[in-house]
Amino acid sequence: MTTIERGASSTDNQATAEEEALDAYSRVVVDVAERLAPSVANLRVMRRSRRGSFPAGAGSAVALTPDGFLLTSAHVVSGPGRTGRAAFVDGRELSFEVTGADRLSDLAVLRAAEGDLTPAVLGDAEDLRVGQLVVAIGNPNGFAGSVTAGVVSALGRSLPARSGRTVRYIDNVIQTDAALNPGNSGGALVDSRGRVVGINTAVAGVGLGLAVPINAATRQIVGALMRDGRVRRAYIGIAGGPRPLPPHAGVRVGRTSGLEVVEVADGSPAQRAGLRPEDLIVELGGEVVERADDLQRLMREAAIGKPLTARVLRGERWFDLELRPVELAE
Repeated sequence: MTTIERGASSTDNQATAEEEALDAYSRVVVDVAERLAPSVANLRVMRRSRRGSFPAGAGSAVALTPDGFLLTSAHVVSGPGRTGRAAFVDGRELSFEVTGADRLSDLAVLRAAEGDLTPAVLGDAEDLRVGQLVVAIGNPNGFAGSVTAGVVSALGRSLPARSGRTVRYIDNVIQTDAALNPGNSGGALVDSRGRVVGINTAVAGVGLGLAVPINAATRQIVGALMRDGRVRRAYIGIAGGPRPLPPHAGVRVGRTSGLEVVEVADGSPAQRAGLRPEDLIVELGGEVVERADDLQRLMREAAIGKPLTARVLRGERWFDLELRPVELAE
């Protein structure tokens, strides 16, 4: 009888532990949802024309400042004459204008007609770990204030973004299994401490959602959109991809790959500097270049008009070519 009682006690303890663990998980999700709900808006986007205003989509946005700035996905509000209304859980519905949209990062900043918003706290996606709990808050399919929870499935993903003929890769995209649906775009991806670590941007498949990270680079983009309404980037005019270095070259530079120039745009800084297709770039401005995203990260506003030395392998010969980037025109 004693053995049976101990077994029953062990089973009860296990059940209690499981209930406590579930309660702890639920408490985190509930706390995050309650904390962030006042900061997440349901967007109804309109397109203005000479004939009036017409529906142009829907999405979500996150309050950035008390005086009316909101952050969302660029694809939610991109296009001429975009305006709309932002609805909050307290029943308020505010008109907004697009302050600036950057399609190459898929981020946009809006300005609501009235202030007194409840700003979300921004975190840093660089601190995330695979397996970490995250909560997605948004308005999927028009259902305001919807909450889903999941984990960080992967980090360091890349997501292509296009503006006109320019294609750029958004770096360090967060992959999560928290359910995302149409209308979640522009909503918040939040860590267990209630800090916004990403802006939900895409549904890549069942159980596969993607979010643009909140980090030092995206904070600069958001600041530029708030201040100037646009993001300035440098441009040298090449298309390229990674290619293994010949053994002798790899030994010389201490790396195994470089960026092969596939195409050089006519009249571009790269063409004026003498770059040619099949050249291998291993450094630019003293920074290592192995892939296209290495080059992309160097094309910041500060590089516009600044001379940059490219270390190039052409066949068996090494060259140092000076490029002077210009501003990228979208």
